[in-house]
Amino acid sequence: MGNALVDVLIRVENESILNELKLPKGSMQLVDKTRLGEIEARINGFERKMVSGGSAANTIHGLAELGIKTGFIGSAGTDSWGNFYISDLKDKGIEPVFYRSNSQTGRAMAFVTPDGERTFGTYLGAAIELGPEFLTHEMFSGWDAFYIEGYLVQNHDLINSALAHARQAGCLVSLDLASYNVVEDNLEFLKTEVAEYVDILFANQEEAFAFTGKEPEAAVEELAATCRIAIVKTGKDGAWVMSGNEKVHIPGLVANCIDTTGAGDLFAAGFLYGHTKGYSLQRCGELGNLLAAAVIEVTGPKISLHHWEVIHKTLGTK
Repeated sequence: MGNALVDVLIRVENESILNELKLPKGSMQLVDKTRLGEIEARINGFERKMVSGGSAANTIHGLAELGIKTGFIGSAGTDSWGNFYISDLKDKGIEPVFYRSNSQTGRAMAFVTPDGERTFGTYLGAAIELGPEFLTHEMFSGWDAFYIEGYLVQNHDLINSALAHARQAGCLVSLDLASYNVVEDNLEFLKTEVAEYVDILFANQEEAFAFTGKEPEAAVEELAATCRIAIVKTGKDGAWVMSGNEKVHIPGLVANCIDTTGAGDLFAAGFLYGHTKGYSLQRCGELGNLLAAAVIEVTGPKISLHHWEVIHKTLGTK
């Protein structure tokens, strides 16, 4: 479950436009319709690419491509953007469970700097209208696992209800912390939810630091004390993974980094795929790195057809 957002990817030559728009580099900032208009006016003339996105959706697309039966709970407008988004899910064999709103479908304006880092100005639009009252036990019943993105944290009741439904339905529960500023602004709530409901927790090193105040290796130890499996991603340096007393370091892979959009999301897809197959922590982390390395070699949050062919050949999935 996550925010159903159409990603608008804009490559910029330096960070000056981020400073001008007051978007801290590497962050995800929520913007209202007025601010969205200002951003759209400022990027007029810039080259851009538009794809269906949103953090959890990127992950579920990856899992679907790997042959896992998946579904996605979200909210979109009744506009052409919303129709495009839902059609894209169906085309990938993903079951859409959607609330349809009269509001505009959400959009994430993703600025990509030359180092591949992405900075988001996100207009949630219809995505924010997904509420706990829409959720039912039947939506979760029959599924083995539930994955949710931390970007939904603007609605505490929604996250709490979703996690409770998933737990009652017997699902393995996995949460991605989404962004360091999301963690900073909702720290006590997230700590409570993780301790009560979460089995697998994903964080990058900035999010892990915001959550624990510690560097990656020490952070993964603290996180693992509150959930079954904790993962702290460290970019090109790989990741730390810990469950119980078992702690492993997953070395990074060499990649030609063009755009880091979707790297963490596809890492989660690879890791969760490995977990469904009963693989070791080491192997799950390696699969996460494999998918993350593939997606950063293209612009946008979707792995290219060529890269998928290599991945399928490597894993024997097709």
